[in-house]
Amino acid sequence: MVASCTPVGHHPSESEPSLGNIEAFLENMIRAMPAELPPRERGRPRVLPALALWAGLLVTVLRGFTGQSAVWRLLSERGLWFFPRFSVGDQAVYNRLARDGTSGLQTLFRQVRDVLVERIKVAVTHDLAPFASEVMALDETTLDGVARKLPALRDVPAGDDRLLPGKLAGLFDIRRQLWQAIRFIPDPRQNEKVAARDLVQTLPAGSLILADLGYFGFAWFDWLTDHGYHWVSRLREKTSYTVIHCFYQKDDFFDGIVWLGAYRADRAAHAVRLVYFRVGNTTYRYISSVKDPQLLPALTIAQLYARRWDIELAVLLVKEHLHLHLLWSAKTVVIEQQIWAVLIIAQILQALRLEIAWRADADPFEVSIALLVQYAPQYAYEGRDPVAIFVERGRFLRFIRPSRRTKIEAPAIPEGAMVPLPPDTVLIREPRYAQRKCDRHSPTNST
Repeated sequence: MVASCTPVGHHPSESEPSLGNIEAFLENMIRAMPAELPPRERGRPRVLPALALWAGLLVTVLRGFTGQSAVWRLLSERGLWFFPRFSVGDQAVYNRLARDGTSGLQTLFRQVRDVLVERIKVAVTHDLAPFASEVMALDETTLDGVARKLPALRDVPAGDDRLLPGKLAGLFDIRRQLWQAIRFIPDPRQNEKVAARDLVQTLPAGSLILADLGYFGFAWFDWLTDHGYHWVSRLREKTSYTVIHCFYQKDDFFDGIVWLGAYRADRAAHAVRLVYFRVGNTTYRYISSVKDPQLLPALTIAQLYARRWDIELAVLLVKEHLHLHLLWSAKTVVIEQQIWAVLIIAQILQALRLEIAWRADADPFEVSIALLVQYAPQYAYEGRDPVAIFVERGRFLRFIRPSRRTKIEAPAIPEGAMVPLPPDTVLIREPRYAQRKCDRHSPTNST
């Protein structure tokens, strides 16, 4: 499969590798990339091509190896894929990793993402928030601390910032279950909203953003609305508001339009929708820029916000199942290379799960991602099609089992009980933001 030549609406032919054969899929993607960077004017020519280096890095992650030395062994012991055996020492491989940066891997990440989007198109539904052009979860996750057993860090005391390699900020596509954009942030203590605007601006207008309370802020909400994005958030406790209009209210259930910020010193520009209701002993409170309750009912708001958990599960795949918690180096560039390699493998696994679910008429979350990580490479190595096995025998082998995700509930509103919003209602005013510092942003490395 050639990434640059994949037409819209293309579906894989029988001659193309199954997604279940992840190594074959990656090999095709690597073949589609430019052979090598332009030769340097000075110095000896490179013995080890960049594409071979990235191939070794990806296979090292896929096969569960946990060190830079595994990359060297793959490339020097025998030929990998269509590459010959390279007569290089381990230090030469380490030096190349430290010197070559991440641009090649970021390009491969984008190409893999775009090919997978076309490949799984038939399995993607738009049932959730069909009015939105895209539905994305926005979040950050701190990378686990670098172990002090690494030689460069043996004398660094516990708790030192040098043991925290940074964090990832990402947009996760809820419909396709793929990472849309990822940004590596060297400073693990940077405020969430610093990188958020640059990330969101990679999306088309009309996209719906789901974000947790770490992003809560009047200026942030107004910025999203001004730029044509929809959003859903929880309401932070003790946030003041003034009711403008009540669509419906009964007992502990309210659906209406409010101003955020009841005080002169801190208030949002745009009116928002507030929905709160009680289920059992818990009261749930949500706010959204989508003001029409017919377009976005209260139950759908709650269901959408619950889908934020998808990004947490995607992070679990990256950190635990693909071993990103085992960092190989104290060098930032090598950590970033490992991150991109893990993310590329994760993308393929996410798409593979969606394809299996579609073919097996199952919910994607009924397909065990942990067992997919464990068994798909094994079946492919044996020359068997992992997709066929998961589809045909997945329920018997318990690769496909009932999902344990919580079923979201909300009270029903009687038909005709909604009070329409008067057409002359004022929904925008002059804002004042009491906390501007957290809403500043600066460019960082992303794709």
